[in-house]
Amino acid sequence: MVAPSLYTLRRAKNLAAQALAVLATVFGLFWLVWIMWTTLSNGIASLNLDLFTRMTPPPGSEGGLLNAFVGSAIMSLLGIAIGAPVGVLAGTFLSEYANRSWARPLGETVRFVNDILLSAPSIVLGLFVYTLVVAQMGHFSALAGAIALAFIVLPVVVRTTDEMLQLVPAQMREAALSLGVPQWKVTVQVLYRSAMPGIVTGILLALARICGETAPLLFTALNNQYWTTDILAPMANVPVVIFQYAMSPYEGWHSLAWAGAFILTLFVLLTSLVARAIVSRNRVGHD
Repeated sequence: MVAPSLYTLRRAKNLAAQALAVLATVFGLFWLVWIMWTTLSNGIASLNLDLFTRMTPPPGSEGGLLNAFVGSAIMSLLGIAIGAPVGVLAGTFLSEYANRSWARPLGETVRFVNDILLSAPSIVLGLFVYTLVVAQMGHFSALAGAIALAFIVLPVVVRTTDEMLQLVPAQMREAALSLGVPQWKVTVQVLYRSAMPGIVTGILLALARICGETAPLLFTALNNQYWTTDILAPMANVPVVIFQYAMSPYEGWHSLAWAGAFILTLFVLLTSLVARAIVSRNRVGHD
């Protein structure tokens, strides 16, 4: 039986730990709410129709962010198109083949490299793509920006695909293989169907992450004041425009930067909510 004094001491420690945890949560939420409120209040005040119908303006002129929105959409979708398929295939390899004796060294190497990519600063990835693509081409381009974003997408999709496939019950694999179904058909027709909501969620989270990346685009796509859909040329994008306009001395550019930040924040929020809705729906379906 626990002595009363020892019980009181344990209870006091528990209450102190809970109080510290609550204070830490409140401290973090305070800054998050402050940032969100500042972005929303300034962004909503700067919203207008010109924002979605006019190009980025020169100093002292009025304009919008149409070319930046289109450029960000093009590079983000290209980044997903390049990084997601490779990530799904690599995650499939780690989940289904890396535990075999002949593939174990390669699997450990892939996991190690993926962990490095997952924690690598985005500016380092931008410098790498600058050396690999921009320096060889001799100029900035949207394609280089998309490749840099793909390097950010890749580790997220690899990790998500690996974990989602490992959650598929082993009985499903064994049942399909016992019927004589080839391994690749088991993966495509059984495992992917079961893990697809989780894989799609990982891709959406990767999209939400890359749409606000600024550092890699500064070294790859740079910016373009004019309308262009040429992926081999510099292309405007919202993060770089926000960075440049926020650092400028022009009030009109400041308003456009706040409006761009608001739209970007809203897009990230909606994408995250969609990803969570997919996960919740998948859990309800399994229950």
